[in-house]
Amino acid sequence: MNIDFHSHVKISKKSTFMPEYFQEMMQEAKDSGLTALAMTEHFNTSRFNDVYEYIDANYTYVNNYYDIDGFKLFPGIEVDVKENGHILLIGPREDILAIRARLDNHIDEENFIAFDALMDLANEYNVLKIGGHPFRDSTPLARNISNDQLKKLDALDLNGKDLYSKGIDTCKEELEQLAELINLPIVGGSDTHQFLQYGSIINHFEKNCVTVEEIKQEIKNNHYHFTIANDLQLKVKSATLVKKYMKRYINAKEAVLS
Repeated sequence: MNIDFHSHVKISKKSTFMPEYFQEMMQEAKDSGLTALAMTEHFNTSRFNDVYEYIDANYTYVNNYYDIDGFKLFPGIEVDVKENGHILLIGPREDILAIRARLDNHIDEENFIAFDALMDLANEYNVLKIGGHPFRDSTPLARNISNDQLKKLDALDLNGKDLYSKGIDTCKEELEQLAELINLPIVGGSDTHQFLQYGSIINHFEKNCVTVEEIKQEIKNNHYHFTIANDLQLKVKSATLVKKYMKRYINAKEAVLS
């Protein structure tokens, strides 16, 4: 199984969910060499439930994933915490939707849930807990909470955007030092909102996992490895530029319609 643990299916938080764009993203993910994705849409994205309503109406949910014409799409969510960091939670559909519903009072920045409270909440469900881009300048999770708190996570996110902005060697070394210190595994996520970024980092699992519990166990047993694309810089830069111009077009179109 080749999986990306950090991806989005909307061009931005404020944009509407576009079914045609979703379909294009899934096809391009396949074409990039992936066989599975974790859909970690932002918990406070506009009209969050639109995503699941469309997928539920058009695709089959089996085990812990949606079957997108033979491609596995595992439900997930990206949550902002009070300490200024992002947490990726990946799990069964009913667990992800239940967590999202319980975060209704924490949508706005002044009300973001505290890290420890989110971990307590997540532990009520069968989810994989990943520290998103722990050293990103804008959301430096690893600098804002203690190492003992970080140990509550299941893994750390080696992030495609950070590999691009900081440099592959610098980003990897920084994260590997932390991972060794707190004894947590590293998994890769492209963090893409635009399909050109798919394949920038891929996790290769020996087992064809169909449940989140299987994924957690394979990570714990180190039965996987990740690869970073030789053209990661080009992939991320291209996706970033396309995303910027798509957002401008969508915003202009919505302004005209309103």
